[in-house]
Amino acid sequence: MDPGSVREAGRVPHGGTDDPDLLEFSANTNPRTPPDVEAVYADALDAARSYPNDDYPEFRAAAADFVDCDSADVVPTPGGLAALRLAFAVRVSPGDSVLVPCPSFGEYAREVRLQGGEPEFVAHDDLLDADPAEHAAAVVCNPNNPTGDAYDPDAIAAFAVRCREADCLLVADEAFLGFTDRPSLAGAEGVAVARSLTKLFGLPGLRAGFAVATGDLGDDLATARRAWSLGTPAARVGAHCLRQSEFVAETRERVREERARLVDALSDEFEVYAPDGPPLSSAAAPFVLLDTGERDPGVVVRAARDRGVAIRDATTFRGLDSHVRVAVRGPEENDRLLEVLADV
Repeated sequence: MDPGSVREAGRVPHGGTDDPDLLEFSANTNPRTPPDVEAVYADALDAARSYPNDDYPEFRAAAADFVDCDSADVVPTPGGLAALRLAFAVRVSPGDSVLVPCPSFGEYAREVRLQGGEPEFVAHDDLLDADPAEHAAAVVCNPNNPTGDAYDPDAIAAFAVRCREADCLLVADEAFLGFTDRPSLAGAEGVAVARSLTKLFGLPGLRAGFAVATGDLGDDLATARRAWSLGTPAARVGAHCLRQSEFVAETRERVREERARLVDALSDEFEVYAPDGPPLSSAAAPFVLLDTGERDPGVVVRAARDRGVAIRDATTFRGLDSHVRVAVRGPEENDRLLEVLADV
């Protein structure tokens, strides 16, 4: 981290509420968790009286199976954002330029700036056409947050090759890829993949995730990560969740069906974001981006909140000025969202 850049970096707004009286649609997390999580956590809590095994063999093996890579290439981190910071820290130096998509997750630009780098913003749907030459790194969010569209697997793989040939690190944020059946870039040469257990398994407070990288890049990430980067409960619950294939399959199907239903119903009141065409396509991301048109997004957010529903003001994303984002939850909860948004 560049000490001279810290005070200029600032913080980034996020969705999410801790108000128990609000129905949560502002954060894109699964409203359900895998079976037996409580029992695994309780058992791990007793083991937390000792330091965890810093090699994390069980967690790394489960993560490797989940994204189809070698366990030696898995680097445990306390959440996906920690994996992103680790990737930038080992490759971005003061003055370096980094290709950053927009609108997209605001933490990319912040993390680049914390290293003294300079984000060069590119429309997320044009990013794969950008020239990676003379950039230290490029970032892809797949599926993209907050738009929800995903890159064609062949197109993003080809971009990864171009980045490698240009000696440009490709940082692939796959926080939401687990909601789809699309392949991961994990194990691709010259790519640092960041994965989070927060979204798919509905455990944002657990802080468990991992990076994947090969060769010298993987060695650098493994060396630079903090010792005991996962607490024992996070490591054991994380490994348990990553092996719940039936839960993952059921989640994907529910999100696919409920997202389609929300898009169809919300199209009567809002302009629903949809990709124009290749290399992007609609994906089963657990959220929907809505254009409020002539209505003030802040007014829409407050009106929904007054009726007990929290949605995300998406004008905090670069390039958006008339948008809100809503998560995809269970059928009954989604019915309530539709009821509220029909009257705002």
